[in-house]
Amino acid sequence: MKVVYMNTLLELQLGHVLRERGWTLATAESCTGGLVGHRITEVPGSSDYFMGGIIAYSYEAKEKFLDVDPETLETYGAVSEETAIEMAEGVREVFEVEVGIAVTGIAGPASDLSDKPVGLTWIAISTPRGTWAESYHWEKDRSGNKIQSAQAALELAMRIIRESA
Repeated sequence: MKVVYMNTLLELQLGHVLRERGWTLATAESCTGGLVGHRITEVPGSSDYFMGGIIAYSYEAKEKFLDVDPETLETYGAVSEETAIEMAEGVREVFEVEVGIAVTGIAGPASDLSDKPVGLTWIAISTPRGTWAESYHWEKDRSGNKIQSAQAALELAMRIIRESA
């Protein structure tokens, strides 16, 4: 299956505002499996501001590579506001960047062992001015949920970075 993206205009704009501020970016992805990073790197020259990403699918990876507190995962689960925030802040610290984007969700087709629905996604953006998180609920198939989540992560990052000016 060939994945077709809306276009790279959003990714170009994101690169422009990051360059304007002299900021760099890193991603922490779970349910999107690297799709956010992929979209960012579709822009030539993105290595000027994109430092890298971590795909932390398991609890263990979130703890080891992003410093997510095991108690957070135990109490709230991987798909939660609290976990998304710790992922975004953790990836900022690991890569020593100004912006961390984190995405964690349930892509489907089945839910995890919790009562959280398929399509539930938490996205967090961390900058020097704070960390914000928003939840979304997609009603697509697995691929569609991943695509929607990546799009929402880039849109939220743009909004937060612009407002942080």
